[in-house]
Amino acid sequence: MDKLIIEGDRPLRGEVKISGSKNAALPILAATLLTDEPCVIRNVPNLRDTRTMIALLKSLGKKVEVEGNRLTVTANGRPNYVADYKLVSTMRGSFCVLGPLLAKLKKAKVSLPGGCIIGVRPVDLHLKGIRALGAKMEFENGYIHAHASRLKGAHVYLGGEFGSSVLATANILMAATLANGETMIESAACEPEVEDLTNFLIGMGANIKGKGGHCLTVKGVKRLKGFNFKIIPDRIEAGTYILMAAATKSSITLRNACVSHLMVLKDKLELAGVQLAGTESDIIVRPRKRLRPVGVTTHPYPGFPTDLQAQFMALMSVTPGVSVISDKVYPDRFMHIAELNRMGADIRRDGANAIVQGIKKL
Repeated sequence: MDKLIIEGDRPLRGEVKISGSKNAALPILAATLLTDEPCVIRNVPNLRDTRTMIALLKSLGKKVEVEGNRLTVTANGRPNYVADYKLVSTMRGSFCVLGPLLAKLKKAKVSLPGGCIIGVRPVDLHLKGIRALGAKMEFENGYIHAHASRLKGAHVYLGGEFGSSVLATANILMAATLANGETMIESAACEPEVEDLTNFLIGMGANIKGKGGHCLTVKGVKRLKGFNFKIIPDRIEAGTYILMAAATKSSITLRNACVSHLMVLKDKLELAGVQLAGTESDIIVRPRKRLRPVGVTTHPYPGFPTDLQAQFMALMSVTPGVSVISDKVYPDRFMHIAELNRMGADIRRDGANAIVQGIKKL
């Protein structure tokens, strides 16, 4: 798709079914590398990133059958420990095959990741955790060569400059499931996507305590089994539709959502004058005709998600009054300011803050 043509200035109506979470699907698909048994993953969104992960799994020796949003992953001959540069370099999430490959095959050759450009997004926490588990690493021609006869349990601290890392937590968590002994992951990310991965690993036979919290304890096992699993709804997709309805003063219904994953957004929107009604999985958006400006500061979960910061700023740009939006996760994630200003918005950047002077219409 080369471009999208959007005809605005009209209300939205109807209902939309929320897809499965991409950020949960990618590490869960990578986790199928930890077993030789079949795994069935349901509610997988059909996106470029998930298609890339499927191609990567196939290149690593897996057979993947796709039936709608249901994937069946099975062994397909001799496994491969080399993650192709052409695939990993295009998507940051594919780097989470490092932990499973190393744990299962005792060695891994994975290229440094690519993906979206949001400030500085290093992989140092991934490598720190993998080294703590006893792996040896060398770097050559853009690849990480890692090897270990068997990973060993360790105390791993994953706190970073801007909080914990979801992908690093996933990588170390998966590697630790087959390690010898007990691993404690301190300052682990507690996002719903990490908890979903934890539930999948437990279903495969992993011994993990503390799911949903910042401290995970993993007792390594010798082998993991296959599992049939349904991925959680995508909270970022749901939040985007909610903010879209709020900005256009429209009432819509979201199906297959999860309101408990969106509590901070719900709180901010209620302050602005947007009501979220319905049930845990079916959300009805009911905005008032006149909204109030509300500021937000992004933080790791359960704080306001950085992946909804741009959408919330767009809403505030058409909400008369002044609001301040700050990003503590990716302080340079403000490329959209210039584009909104081109449409007539009045937004000024001040360091890690954006000062939004809302107007009636762009």
